[in-house]
Amino acid sequence: MEASHAISEAVKLAEPGVIAAYPITPQTHIVERISEYVANGETGSEYIRVESEFSAISACLGASATGVRSYTATASQGLALMFEILFIVSGMRLPVCMTLANRAMSAPISIWNDHQDSISARDVGWIQFYAENAQECYDLTLMQFKVSEDHRVLLPSMVCMDGFVLTHLYESMNTYAKEDVDEFLPAYKPLHAVLDPKQPMTQGPIGFPSEYMELRKSQVDATENSIEVIEEVFKEFSERFPVEINGSRPELYSMVEEYRTDDAEIIFVAMGSICGQIKVVVDKLREKGERVGLAKIVVYRPFPKEALKKALKNARRVAVLERAVSPGANPPVFDEIRSLFYDERKRPDIRDFIVGIGGRDVKLDHVEKMHEMTKKDRGKKVEWMF
Repeated sequence: MEASHAISEAVKLAEPGVIAAYPITPQTHIVERISEYVANGETGSEYIRVESEFSAISACLGASATGVRSYTATASQGLALMFEILFIVSGMRLPVCMTLANRAMSAPISIWNDHQDSISARDVGWIQFYAENAQECYDLTLMQFKVSEDHRVLLPSMVCMDGFVLTHLYESMNTYAKEDVDEFLPAYKPLHAVLDPKQPMTQGPIGFPSEYMELRKSQVDATENSIEVIEEVFKEFSERFPVEINGSRPELYSMVEEYRTDDAEIIFVAMGSICGQIKVVVDKLREKGERVGLAKIVVYRPFPKEALKKALKNARRVAVLERAVSPGANPPVFDEIRSLFYDERKRPDIRDFIVGIGGRDVKLDHVEKMHEMTKKDRGKKVEWMF
């Protein structure tokens, strides 16, 4: 199945009350396939063909405020056009769910993959999941609804999948029966009063200085509290839908997947599809006697501080691979990893490699070279790998 269609299939199983769609490369296949499901009567979702991404997220906001499950998908410039409303959705504590097909930001125009779009939205109050392969795209989509709609959370979420590298990739994968998914993901039940023409009310009104700060803190607290809910949902999902032989996902989902980290002296940190290449290199280097592993970030927001500290606690050196930049400052994931150890006596040496910007290929040889550079500790703390 194409990974984009895996997302479509998962959304069909979740059966949102409203799906708002605007096509933008490389996520078009997702909403295109969903439109076929709706037209064929395979789902009862209301499908709204909007005139822009701003309208798509606004339609989801309005739908969610009426108490129905809501979904959309976008990429890159589309996410940028949504930016104002992203804050409003999270501030109103509406559990809208989205798929983001990661794509580089213009200019120059690029339709290829990096993480600049989602990283630029890391502070808008949305939970962020990152998928490595088609199976994880499918699974994380089902789980994001359950996490977002949990009454201890009530926050929007996005599943990030690498554009083209995943969106247009065909892989073998497992799908699940509708009755099994319904048991895992029951119908959404709003906690608060919803918009109803028969009982008019206002949602998201002005927040005066006497109240605004408390409301923002409650949003931050909910994001922190979502860690417990995410771990619960990951555990329940992994038990309900166990990995079959040669399954392309971890046996137990976790916020940080540890791959051969137990005795690793050098550990890569990355997220998204590049983790598949890193695992191949880790296995190859292990055969040569190198003690190397991977800590794959599955959940980037909330930032999995404790899980990362656990994964990296025995490492002598850490190599962070990221596909986004922060002009005028250190790369974002690099700085957040370093902050974990600022008050620790035992700190790993942490290096950062900026890779794959604008869809540049990251080959196995590149990963091996980064391992060698980290092992010998040569060069700058932040390196661009062309």
